[in-house]
Amino acid sequence: MKILVVNCGSSSLKYQLIDMEGEILLAKGICERIGEKDSSSITHKVRGEKYVITTPMINHEDAIKIVLEQLVHNNYGVIKDLSEISAVGHRLVHGGEMFSHSVLIDEDVIAKYETCSSLAPLHNPATILGIRACQKAIPNVPMAGVFDTAFHQTMPKENFLYPIPYEYYEKYGIRKYGFHGTSHQFVSKICAKMYGKPIEDLKIVTCHLGQGASICAIAGGKSIDTSMGLSPLGGIAMVTRSGDLDPSVVIELIKRENLTPEEVSNLLNKKSGLYGITGLNPDFREIELASYEADKPKAQIAINLFTKTIAQFIAKYAVSLKGLDAVVFTGGIGENQINIRRKICENLEWMGVKIDLKKNDVRSEQIEITAENSSIRTFIIPTNEELVIARDTNEIISEKKQ
Repeated sequence: MKILVVNCGSSSLKYQLIDMEGEILLAKGICERIGEKDSSSITHKVRGEKYVITTPMINHEDAIKIVLEQLVHNNYGVIKDLSEISAVGHRLVHGGEMFSHSVLIDEDVIAKYETCSSLAPLHNPATILGIRACQKAIPNVPMAGVFDTAFHQTMPKENFLYPIPYEYYEKYGIRKYGFHGTSHQFVSKICAKMYGKPIEDLKIVTCHLGQGASICAIAGGKSIDTSMGLSPLGGIAMVTRSGDLDPSVVIELIKRENLTPEEVSNLLNKKSGLYGITGLNPDFREIELASYEADKPKAQIAINLFTKTIAQFIAKYAVSLKGLDAVVFTGGIGENQINIRRKICENLEWMGVKIDLKKNDVRSEQIEITAENSSIRTFIIPTNEELVIARDTNEIISEKKQ
């Protein structure tokens, strides 16, 4: 069974085609700047080769068509015909309380998922566009949805309720949901194997650090707390997202700037975080490089805030877990930014997190970086959310056939 995994952003579309017999990656890529017809492009990777094509993509429907064209391309295609695609697995970001596990996508699921769009305005609408695009391009292929929020449904109420009138949770479902669930679940299982203990016996904090970033406390393989909240806006400061704020900050901005709810959402999601502090391009690599320049004090402040806040969340979750066996770094920043991992762990040396600087001097490797005298073990584990989505999709489609 060959499964196409699709992960849609507002102006991007990541994809992988995986042969589930042996879980072999056949091709992967990303469509970027969708909607910008003069600069949109696709980067397609297959058999160690990379093909970059600049081509107009007005919408996600165009992007899906171009992706499918690459998969059956005469020169570097990996399948002869689109009929070889058995199913499509979609990453669905916010499922609210309606979805606690992966599902077969139908019109009822889409309608329910759409009601959660206000909670993830950067993600849910884009995902629906991706689903509709696949329905048009390959109409007879079944699709499954795998939710970022599902893994966190095991959180106890005291960890997901907000201290506001309980009626708002009952009426509107206002609570902490958490995100990056597929990633946190995937790397925690690998961590247990590397640790040499059953996951049921471990207390792990996983740090998914990328453009969006979240921390998760995992006890016995289950999420008991996580940093993102009602939406992916909560938790630590991210590249363009504010993370947690005193609610009075929002109230004050509304009063002084006369902002609408939509304008507040745009400000906190797209113009805040490290980008908001520095005014530099919203690219973490550029901000981190700038932090080493004497004339870029705002970049230094932003990086210090970022690393210190992550360390604070790790320490906080050690309290929730009543102990800590391991810390895991994953995601684009967590896997690749050597000095960021070092700075975070330096803030945690007091509680026994010590890393080997030579072992830490790597990018995108699955490796333990624990120092000999550390009481808490530390790992770098590249995530593979697409593989988790493919596995769930495979299981759902196989059950449907029975």
